This record gives sequence, C-alpha cells and structure tokens, in this order.
Amino acid sequence: MLEIEYEFREEDLIHFNEQQLERNEDVQNHIKKNRWFVPGIMFLIGSFYYFYYGDRNSAAYIIAIALLWAWLSPRVMMLDFRRQILKNYTHKEKADMFGTYTLGIDPANPKYLFEKSPSGKHKMAWSDLVRIERGKKYVFIYVDLSTALVIPLETMKKGDLKEFANQVETMLERFG
Repeated sequence: MLEIEYEFREEDLIHFNEQQLERNEDVQNHIKKNRWFVPGIMFLIGSFYYFYYGDRNSAAYIIAIALLWAWLSPRVMMLDFRRQILKNYTHKEKADMFGTYTLGIDPANPKYLFEKSPSGKHKMAWSDLVRIERGKKYVFIYVDLSTALVIPLETMKKGDLKEFANQVETMLERFG
C-alpha cells in the first residue's frame, strides 16, 4: 500500500484559505478598491486644503494618512481574514481537523483514496475528487472546487510525497 503520513496545522489551513482568497476576483477587486479609492479621495481633500486654503500641514497629514491607508489596508484586511478563518470553527471541529493524517492507496482496492485523520477513517472514490495541485510547499488534493486535502511538505512524517502525488494523478486520470 502506497501511504504518506503528515501533520495538518492551523497555519496550513490559513495558507490554503489565503490562496483561495487570492484567486477570488471579487475579493481582490474589493481589496483594490479599498486600497486606492479611499486614499484617492483623501489625496483630493489634501490637495484641496493645499491649493484652496494654502494649509501645507493639514494637506501633508491627510496625504500621509492616505499613503499609509494604501500601504496598510491590504495587510490589515489579511490579518482580519486570518482571524475570521479560525473563528469559523468550534474547538471540537479544530480538534477533529488538526493533527496527524495518513493517506493511502491500496493496490487491492484501487477505486478509493483512504484517509485516516483525527476525525476517523474515510474512503473517497477517485471519481469524487476533482484534481491535484502541486506547489512549492504544499500539495492539494481537491475534494470539490473550494475544499482540499492540504498536504504540507514541511510536516511529512512518512512516505514519498512526489511518488504519492504522481500515483494520485494517475488514479484521477484513470477513475476520475
């Protein structure tokens, strides 16, 4: 049986959700609007103070705040997003989600991906899985368009992830 074992942590969940957020065009458009629209209005107000009233100090403060807003608002929004991700789960759900996972492909029963997680044992048909995606630090096996098994390279305990990912890809092509 081809098998891997790894540890799934909070930072892995946050990384996956941030990656999903970066791919969501609506959210990215909202961040861009917030980053440029509000500072643009503030810049116009600062310019008005400078040219109409001749008040350099007020104009400088307003423009400085606008620049800080443009620079900091995406970072603050991401910090808030991270906090919201973990807030969505109860303590029991977190206990069932985080911990040691074992994924396996049994040659005797190749129609399923077997998973042993803190929440129990599960088997998933290859036809139910969507795709596999490889990154520098993670491998994602998508269960649906927005949910995946997140496999961090950093916490691999047992098995060869490259070989396992190649086999998963083959199984998805064959049974998917």
